Amino acid sequence: MRDNLAMSTAHSPRAAPDLADRLGEEVVGALIDEVTLAPKPGLVDIRSRGAHHDLDWKLMCASALALQPTFVELARAGRQTRHLPVLRERIGAIGREGEARMLDATRGVNTHRGAIWALGLLVTAAARDTADRSPRGIAARAGSIARLPDRHAPAQTGNKGEQACRDYDVGGARGQAQAGFPHVVDIALPELGRSRERGDSETAARLNALLAVMASLDDTCVLARGGRSALAEMQDGARRVLAHGGAARLDGRRHLKALDRRLVELHVSPGGAADLLAAALFLDRLQGDAPLTTNA
Repeated sequence: MRDNLAMSTAHSPRAAPDLADRLGEEVVGALIDEVTLAPKPGLVDIRSRGAHHDLDWKLMCASALALQPTFVELARAGRQTRHLPVLRERIGAIGREGEARMLDATRGVNTHRGAIWALGLLVTAAARDTADRSPRGIAARAGSIARLPDRHAPAQTGNKGEQACRDYDVGGARGQAQAGFPHVVDIALPELGRSRERGDSETAARLNALLAVMASLDDTCVLARGGRSALAEMQDGARRVLAHGGAARLDGRRHLKALDRRLVELHVSPGGAADLLAAALFLDRLQGDAPLTTNA
């Protein structure tokens, strides 16, 4: 795949648009994989609304598909805009346009605001250097972009996650990105690999990756709804599932169901962890055998 990408992007004038289209498809595929995965504690999935009343699987899928042009534009910007400060402001504008597109598609419901930020940075970084498609390399490039200022970004957005960062002195989605997505490259992807190696099903492996993130992430979605006590319950519950064998084992599944019930009772949903799982699934997709062809 790396040779194919390097050769096509070096010699084909149509490489950037075609590569961007394919990367946009991969992001949307990762978002749909994430929301379809079940049973996810407190989160929307194919069987449940989780702790939400205004979201469901169908709406989340519609939102992901509506955002595909945004992710294509972000990838294209990453390929075509070489000066990093200019790129940072360009993708900021594209992301804000994408958020408006999302809200239009969902009639005002926030389905993927965090994902636009996280996966937007990663798809930009993936398109920027096709010779290095390693998760750590892509995440490091995304972090370099995230650390740059955007003069046109609003000083305050009014988002609940932003307020939670101030209230609880945590880094949130911005801090995670600026650090190079450590919960993706150091936690989610290694857990995904370990689970696969021991023979867990793909569903169980992905659930275990999510739980590993939940076990240590200061998830601002949870903090905003339930404060530190809810965050502690989520983290302890996720660690308990993994300690009992994870989602592939009977004891682990029993604790997973209990965690799901508790998060729904608390009306909290680990949306930040879900975004990072989608990011991990996107980077994992780029490691597959299928080449990212640049032909239309």
